[in-house]
Amino acid sequence: MTTVIHKTPEQLREQRDRLLAETGMSYEQLRDRAEVYSLSLDQLDVWHTIEGIDYLLDGDRGDVEAGRVSGRVCG
Repeated sequence: MTTVIHKTPEQLREQRDRLLAETGMSYEQLRDRAEVYSLSLDQLDVWHTIEGIDYLLDGDRGDVEAGRVSGRVCG
């Protein structure tokens, strides 16, 4: 049986902010280090989680903030 966790866009943004704070890096720093394979396993887990959160937030088309959160502009 599959477990489904429901979170609001606000809860996802809060989780994303907490994860970034735990790494001590900005989104850009984390992304840049991921691109050159210089993250620890824990940091890589955080990066993949943030990518998943951004994907979910981008799917919420009525939420302009989601585009800003993920570094992309929604239109």
